[in-house]
Amino acid sequence: MSYQSTFKRYELKFILTQEQKAAIEQAMYPHMQPDRYGLSTIRNIYYDTEDYRLIRSSIEKPVYKEKLRLRSYRKLESTEPAFVELKRKYDGVVYKRRLSLCHKDAVNWLAGNNTFAPNCQIAREIQYFSSFYETLHPVLFLAYDRVAWFSHESPDLRVTFDDHITCRQDRLSLCEDPGGASILPEGITLMEIKTAGGIPLWLTEELSKNRIFKTSFSKYGTAYKTLIYKGAQQYV
Repeated sequence: MSYQSTFKRYELKFILTQEQKAAIEQAMYPHMQPDRYGLSTIRNIYYDTEDYRLIRSSIEKPVYKEKLRLRSYRKLESTEPAFVELKRKYDGVVYKRRLSLCHKDAVNWLAGNNTFAPNCQIAREIQYFSSFYETLHPVLFLAYDRVAWFSHESPDLRVTFDDHITCRQDRLSLCEDPGGASILPEGITLMEIKTAGGIPLWLTEELSKNRIFKTSFSKYGTAYKTLIYKGAQQYV
């Protein structure tokens, strides 16, 4: 199956109550619809150094930041494909590069076994990233339920709703079920607007009408502050 391997876009984040979410969904129906995958439970394994260098830098809100993760859109068997994703953000613009690999091969490659390294430019970028940070290893399992909407009018516009965001530091595998500590209160949804250009007027007006304002929110960053921070205070 083909997949998009590179992204360049803005990713705007909003924290919604259930009432705000319902209002936005109602306004979206004439312009957008959920994609063909429906509700997906996305699983992520985040990689970081022994002293959590990547996320500590990220939560300081620098102009440039980056992260590495392994992702799937459902529970996997070890021989099924997973995505290795290198995500960078510079001056508000998100650049994402990703590869699809057999899950067990991806895990072995990210553990330093270059026998499983693909021969392509994105793989070389990921390899350089891993070499630069030296001690990268799995540190966090983070999962959430997502519904993604796409636009009839603007192909580059997507809106996602993430619920039941949980994290843990054990069972760090995409072959596992979700579960762990919640990072948002019950009934609160994270909405993301992903676009290469502007936000359409109808959506801007709906956000304003429902007093929905852009926020700075990182799932991994929030998980670090709520779950990992006590064990990492010596590095902060």
